[in-house]
Amino acid sequence: MAEQQPTFDAAKYKNAQREQWNKDGAAWRRWNPTLDRWYGEVTRKMLDLARIQPGQRILDIAAGAGEPAVSASERVGPSGYVLATDISEGIVELALQVARERGLKQIEARAMDGEKLDLPDASFDAVLCRLGLMYMPHPVTALREWRRALRPGGRVAVVVFSTPDRNSWGALPASIIRRRAQLPPPVPGQPGPFSLGAPTVLENVFSQAEFANPEVHAVQVPLRMASSAEYVRVAREAFGGFNAMMAHLPPQERESVWNEVESAMHRFDSPAGFEVPGECLVGAATK
Repeated sequence: MAEQQPTFDAAKYKNAQREQWNKDGAAWRRWNPTLDRWYGEVTRKMLDLARIQPGQRILDIAAGAGEPAVSASERVGPSGYVLATDISEGIVELALQVARERGLKQIEARAMDGEKLDLPDASFDAVLCRLGLMYMPHPVTALREWRRALRPGGRVAVVVFSTPDRNSWGALPASIIRRRAQLPPPVPGQPGPFSLGAPTVLENVFSQAEFANPEVHAVQVPLRMASSAEYVRVAREAFGGFNAMMAHLPPQERESVWNEVESAMHRFDSPAGFEVPGECLVGAATK
């Protein structure tokens, strides 16, 4: 996989990501029950592939508002340890609140750049990253850092979205927003929700980072909700990337865009509720 184009400003991009999640993190947590149902199966698959055992030390990268750190902590038990990290200071604090509310003393949370870990070598048994690696400007650099932090024989397990055609929940609204906001198409090699989703891409980044025996599994993750109107409420509050794409538009125009998105997503409504296709790839490898 090629690294970024020379015109791509990774530092500016990371700052924007940090600001976005500092602003949108609380909304992400409010919708946690919906999001946890959506990602539940793929999270369990990731934890299985990480081969987490009681008493282990686990590093969670791009941990968000507490998952999968909480699920990992339940597997390692009171004798284990989970460090939840994220580039956003605000969302790290939310993760710590979740851990405290659940009485999980084995979870610690720290703000940290996933591409440059402030951690000693060979200090963790497994590294997890659910829906974070594809947003990193240099995924191979990130994986090499995670490998450094792993003990010999340690496991890395990640979740990324596959391709746009298999993820209408995101690709359809993004195409509408991109057209209405007059944004250029995404440049190949730059970070984004589907940047690691094409066949063999994830296996290749594992191999470039010198991990052994990479394996990748596709998992269907349809998003089920009450209605397309509820989907738009979630998207407006918790999917900060959509808002960032049209931040330069006047408020009235942004409202019009969301109305068009809701009309387009109405095709996924039925008497049984709203269901829109999604697919993730779960990848794992060994140091």
